[in-house]
Amino acid sequence: MSTLSAWRRVLPPDAVFAGASAAWLFGLDVEPTDPVEVVVPPSSGIRTRTGLVVRHSEISSGDVVSVSGLSALSLPMTLAELCMQRPAMEALVAIDMAVQRRLTDPIALARYAEAARGRPGMSRLRSLALLAAPAESPMETRLRWLLMEAGLPRPEVQTNLVDASARFVGRADLYYPAARLALEYDGGNHRDRLIEDDRRQNLLINAGYRLLRFTAADVQGRPDVVVAQVRAALGPRFVRSERKAPFARSKRSFLRKTNRIVRAALATARRGSGSAGRPR
Repeated sequence: MSTLSAWRRVLPPDAVFAGASAAWLFGLDVEPTDPVEVVVPPSSGIRTRTGLVVRHSEISSGDVVSVSGLSALSLPMTLAELCMQRPAMEALVAIDMAVQRRLTDPIALARYAEAARGRPGMSRLRSLALLAAPAESPMETRLRWLLMEAGLPRPEVQTNLVDASARFVGRADLYYPAARLALEYDGGNHRDRLIEDDRRQNLLINAGYRLLRFTAADVQGRPDVVVAQVRAALGPRFVRSERKAPFARSKRSFLRKTNRIVRAALATARRGSGSAGRPR
């Protein structure tokens, strides 16, 4: 915060924090000052320099919010910028963070992107919005993306699991209910939680669930092994052909299918109570 505040004092009044700098202000776990990013009106004379990236663009008042006393692009605009700047998987990581922190929800983001169609970043934001889920870590998102890209079914995220007596036995990072298969991402603190994790694993197995555990080294270094193990655990009746997988198709084909899903979801939401909420 101190770095952004220091830049705020030397930037013109109409400069607005954007990109990762704005995302960090909203509470997303990104690097906000490497470099600092701002948007200024086209007439502004300020230019990119060491430690500062400046983009010149028209900014409407509705696209600007105040966060901790600093002017920043609104959350949907910020996420749309990240969609332009980052690979799709990393953009989804940021969107998942926003959903997990309850700053927005997938339908609200899809509505916003639909209404802003044609603006930079909105096409990808709309396509990724309904893939978003409240993942509790970036690596959980990357694991989910890896599985979907390989043509495996889309798993549930952060699902509460119960035993035959409806007693809570654990929460799965990712879950395939039809196969009773839970997937766990073991982060850097797994060793500190080893006893607790082992007890939870025993409860899950005794309740009839199957469990696969993966680490960052698996997801990043052995993705083919991860996919093969999940595919084998699911079995052929639960696995779609890779040729039909949305992420195995061309980008254009994938976007067409996802956009149809988004439009159908928006139509359903409009027919409902209309209470899905707006991005804050």
